[in-house]
Amino acid sequence: MNLRLPFILLLAFVSCNAFSDQDRQYHSPKGYRLTEPHRYRVRDNMQEISGIVLNPDEHHIYAINDEQGKIFDIDVDTHKPYPSTKFGRSGDYEDLVNTPLGWMVLKSNGELHQVHEPFTDNVSSTEYKFGKKGKQEFESIYVDTPTNSVIMICKRCAEDKNESVTSAYRFSLDSLKFDEKPFYQLNVDDITRLSGVDVNDFRPSAAAMHPIEHRLYIISSVNRMLVIAGRDGKIQEVYHLKHKLFSQPEGISFAANGDMYISNEAGDGVADILKFTYKP
Repeated sequence: MNLRLPFILLLAFVSCNAFSDQDRQYHSPKGYRLTEPHRYRVRDNMQEISGIVLNPDEHHIYAINDEQGKIFDIDVDTHKPYPSTKFGRSGDYEDLVNTPLGWMVLKSNGELHQVHEPFTDNVSSTEYKFGKKGKQEFESIYVDTPTNSVIMICKRCAEDKNESVTSAYRFSLDSLKFDEKPFYQLNVDDITRLSGVDVNDFRPSAAAMHPIEHRLYIISSVNRMLVIAGRDGKIQEVYHLKHKLFSQPEGISFAANGDMYISNEAGDGVADILKFTYKP
């Protein structure tokens, strides 16, 4: 038997796969270069960094890790310990937003914690439970100003199973109640069509509204994608994220001028925050 032919075929297969990995094109939304960030490393106690909110001064970033029930004030230019405020018991906290009613922190089960008087000796919180039955998992929350509410996007919710949708739910800051029905549903088939890969299960890990474009930017760590949608949840654009830069993206926030910040949990590396300058 001639052994050269199988060997040549194997070599060609390996070579083609290696070439395709190296040659893959990573595109960016208009105004950004997702392959050219400015990187800020964070301290050891923030290796599980999850949600982030940028201070308007673009010097401080408020953040949570997913264990301690604390909000941290990260100074990106210091090596000193980060100030923190403890609002609740230890638990699986995933994201936070600053609203007209103050800070809201999202727990993975959909429970919201409204934080009162943070960074003072009188800090406390009020809990609002998400009432849907079945297993629910959330990691993303953002402010929807026109409806004076916050929107939570499912990472994995029971009612979405086998439906090719990812649901988002609204919590009104006027009534302090959750809507019973989804505010909108992201169409997973549209994400598949625009991404060019089969997306069976879309699992958002962070979301924020762009301050200039007024479009929703959604990060998925599991799918390693950036998805852009309208306020109604209609999918408009999809971008693949390079693993070397986005090892485990779990947080996103914007400056008023459109600069975008994305945080990575440590994963198999070191936790960091990436800044992408906006040049429209």
